[in-house]
Amino acid sequence: MGSTMIEIGPALAVAVVLFVVIGATAAWLGSTGQEWEIPWTSIRAAVQLVALSLIIGYVADRPWLVAAFAVVMASVASWAAARRLAQRSAPQAGAARATVRDALWCAVAVALPAAVIVLGLLAAGVVRPNGLSVIPVVGIFLGNAMAVAGLSGRRAHDELATRHGEVEAALSLGFTDIPARMMVCREAAATSLQPSLDQTRTIGLVTIPGAFVGMVLGGARPWEAGVMQLFVSTGILACGAIALVVTTRLVAADRL
Repeated sequence: MGSTMIEIGPALAVAVVLFVVIGATAAWLGSTGQEWEIPWTSIRAAVQLVALSLIIGYVADRPWLVAAFAVVMASVASWAAARRLAQRSAPQAGAARATVRDALWCAVAVALPAAVIVLGLLAAGVVRPNGLSVIPVVGIFLGNAMAVAGLSGRRAHDELATRHGEVEAALSLGFTDIPARMMVCREAAATSLQPSLDQTRTIGLVTIPGAFVGMVLGGARPWEAGVMQLFVSTGILACGAIALVVTTRLVAADRL
C-alpha cells in the first residue's frame, strides 16, 4: 500500500527503526542523557498514533465525544507542560514532580487560550463543526502552546536563579516583586517563541509544512493549501505568544 509521498511497507518500518537508533546513538555519543528517552518516546508515539487512528473515525461524527476528546488533549498538554517545568530542578525525567496545581496553572497558559481561539473560529464558521476539522486544529494549537509554555517557564526560572542579585537590586530601587522578576526573566523566556517565528518566516523557502503537504496530497489546489497553512501558522503564533506571556507572568508571580 502506498501514497504519492511514501510507500508503506517493510522498508518504511526499517527506516523508522533506523531513525530511532540513529537518534539514540547520537544522544549516547553526545552524553545528553536522552539515549533511552528517544526510543521510549518513539514507541509511545507509535502506540498513541495507532489509538488515534482507531478512535478518530468513531469520534468524528459525535460532537460530545469530540468535545470530550478535546478536553483530554488539553489535560494532557497542560500536564506535560507542568511536568517539563518541574524538571527544572530535576533534570532526570523520572525525578520530575509536577502537581495538579501546576497543571491547572499551565492550563491557563496552554489550554484556555487554545479553547477560546478554537471556539471563536467555530462561531465564525472558519472551522467546520466536525471532528475531522476540530481535532487536528485543537491538537496543533495545543501542541505548540505546550512546547512554548514548558520552554519559556524553564528559561524564566533559570534566568531568575542565575540573576537573582539583579532581582534584589531592583527591589532595593523600589520595584515590587513581580515587575522586578519580569524585568529579569522576560527576555530569556521570549526566546522560546523563536522556533515558531523562524518556521513561519521561512515557509515556502526552507520548510514545507505538513498541513500544506497533506492538503495537496488530498487533492486540494496549491493556493487553497497555502491559505490553510497560513491559517495554521498564524494560529500557532497566536497561541504560542499567549502561552509565553502568561507562563512568564505566572513564573514571575511564583505560581509556577
